[in-house]
Amino acid sequence: MTTFEIRPVESKADLEAFIALPDRLHASDPNYIAPLRLERRDALSRKKNPAFNYMDAAFWMAWRDGRPVGRISAQADRRTGDIGHFGLIAAEDDPEIFHALFGEVERFHRARGKAEIQGPFSLNINEESGLLVDGFDTPSMMLMPHDLPYVGPRVEAQGYAKTMDLYAYLHDTGTPFPKSIQRIFARPKPPELVIRHIDWKRYDDELPSIIGIFNDAWAENWGFVPFGEDELRHVAKSMKLLLDERLVWIAEVAGRPAAFGLALPNLNEMIRDLDGELLPFGWAKLLWRLKRQTYTSARIPLMGVRREFHGTYLGNVMPFYIFEKFREEGWRRKVRHVEMSWVLETNRPMRHIGEALGGGEAYKTYRIYSKRLTS
Repeated sequence: MTTFEIRPVESKADLEAFIALPDRLHASDPNYIAPLRLERRDALSRKKNPAFNYMDAAFWMAWRDGRPVGRISAQADRRTGDIGHFGLIAAEDDPEIFHALFGEVERFHRARGKAEIQGPFSLNINEESGLLVDGFDTPSMMLMPHDLPYVGPRVEAQGYAKTMDLYAYLHDTGTPFPKSIQRIFARPKPPELVIRHIDWKRYDDELPSIIGIFNDAWAENWGFVPFGEDELRHVAKSMKLLLDERLVWIAEVAGRPAAFGLALPNLNEMIRDLDGELLPFGWAKLLWRLKRQTYTSARIPLMGVRREFHGTYLGNVMPFYIFEKFREEGWRRKVRHVEMSWVLETNRPMRHIGEALGGGEAYKTYRIYSKRLTS
């Protein structure tokens, strides 16, 4: 007998309960870090997040005895054709709750003519992607999911199967580069190649260049959804406190932007003791930690090389030159660990870079599931 009910998220109070649920579910997990609730509100706001300009979305919660016990979202993005998405999955370890939540998602997508469901995405592949299936023993870095071990098997029990794995690699900045990479730096740098900081004074010119590189570099990758300029501006605005011109690098070939990389201080390290709240004193703590550069880890969430350089010597070495700049700047800031994530399992060139820099295998694996819908 069902002892819970599924209700759509409609009110502000519903949304607050939706955002807060994982904090309770992970209460005994020492590696869980509560995301900032202010950031989550903005990310799930139809008024503030431009991702909603491209999609239909709905959110549901499971309630039992007046308290939330599960949540999920469904997204129908017009850029993904007949593929719908689910995301933000979190629930108590109860197969009936998972079954009921996914039932809502599947009804949502059938009504919109979708043939397949993939996820989790929160809210699309350019935001948080995948379900943690390996690497539960360490905290996840900023904007990377952290899930409980039972969630994957519960998702699979609803008929969802692996469609793609995403990898995270961790580089110790105190460890010398492998000899194969040292040999690259031992050679003269190609004279047509220039590695430079982003020029914030020319921000309106630089941003389209970065968007252009990203959308071109990723265009043939699995699950690609082009980054809209409005989406990237929203990300830049929401990450304003973390963005630093010394951590955004552009590689130019013969004066034309050809590759870029962005690194961010690991926000999760600085908010671990804030329990998701910036008030009353969280803002002061966070600003002090950023100003004093008290963090020791960083994440590279975005990197890309234009496709015309794929398979060429320049295309192979540009990521290493960019990473060298991240490493040098990070060492000056006492950053000792840099995560490169996420990397598609089918992206052999980036996996090769990650394995070379990370000393071997990925230290975390995130999984994308899919299910074909019957009529």
